[in-house]
Amino acid sequence: MRLRAIRLLPVLLLASATPWAAPAEERVEAEWILSRIARPAPSSTPFVEVRGSKLLKNPLRLSGEYGRPDDDTLVRQVRAPYVEKTTLRAGEAVIERAGQAPRRFALSRAPELAGLQNSFGALLAGDVASLQQHYQLQTEGSRQRWVLTMTPKDAALHKRLREIVLFGRGAELRCIEAHPAAQGDIQRTLLAGAAQKAASATDLAALTALCHDDATR
Repeated sequence: MRLRAIRLLPVLLLASATPWAAPAEERVEAEWILSRIARPAPSSTPFVEVRGSKLLKNPLRLSGEYGRPDDDTLVRQVRAPYVEKTTLRAGEAVIERAGQAPRRFALSRAPELAGLQNSFGALLAGDVASLQQHYQLQTEGSRQRWVLTMTPKDAALHKRLREIVLFGRGAELRCIEAHPAAQGDIQRTLLAGAAQKAASATDLAALTALCHDDATR
């Protein structure tokens, strides 16, 4: 019996050195994430958008609200530090500012806005098929704390945008990071609980930590 225990010892030591993996039922999949964070129209969610800059002491910050009045429309309403409304519908963007005539142009002229509609609009709609059509999806973490990375398939968009990274807890999408393909600053959009806490965070390090929410990535 003692000899058998000695023979088993190396196996036990090897097992203890092997990295722990989450149980199969906790491993997160893109379909599970997207089904949980979907917000059927009409819906709205507050946001705080931050972008770091080496030229500024504090990051640039915008706050406002994203809305989906219907299944085919995405509205981005900026409330501070200025007021601006961007409506994306039927392949067209309309940008409105007080005291100015609305600007209208096709989304084909603005890959960033087209990407916004294809990504954030599809996220709120829970449109897995649309996201998989436009992005490669990769997940990390568990259902309690997850990371979803979306890499654009469209060559024109990929030249400008390397990837979009989503951070969340359970059914709550807390932050979206847009990573430029070339040199440039990462844009972070904090949502839900993270957007509420952003009011007390001023420097870029604090806002980044709030976005990542202790995610191991």
